[in-house]
Amino acid sequence: MKLGDGVEQAVHAVAMLAALPDGGLLSAAALAEFHGVSASYLLKHLQSLSRAGIIASEPGPTGGYKIAKSPDAISLLDIVLAVEGPEPAFRCREIRRNGPNPMPDGSFTAPCQINAAMLRAERAYRRELGRVTIAQLAREVEASDDGSIAARGCAFVELHMRPSNRQT
Repeated sequence: MKLGDGVEQAVHAVAMLAALPDGGLLSAAALAEFHGVSASYLLKHLQSLSRAGIIASEPGPTGGYKIAKSPDAISLLDIVLAVEGPEPAFRCREIRRNGPNPMPDGSFTAPCQINAAMLRAERAYRRELGRVTIAQLAREVEASDDGSIAARGCAFVELHMRPSNRQT
């Protein structure tokens, strides 16, 4: 299974927003700069995350993005579904019914066994992504960080964070 680059960018952006102090915002441009990615491409995914209620945006020249709910309540599955959509990765087109000598209707009464196996794998994949939260990932990074990762992020946030104009 191949997920688009937007999933990685979205997960990192959400993780960074989750680490902001209360009332802090980061612009799409700042998030893109920190991760070295295209601002316009990242913006598309930030909008999807906002529509899904994972992050919130404040419009205007001094606006930006912030986390919309607790990092403990945001799973990797939430982010994948926001960016990639809810459709399963494998979509059976029933090609077994095609070909030069098609079988009569009714020959294939059970669901395709290939489709059934792929959907079982999809459920397992989604179940595992649903178990991993942004908060859990942050704790894992913190446990393995010698301080340099945190220092890099804090220095960047100090330069680029904007205050929110809204009460949360």
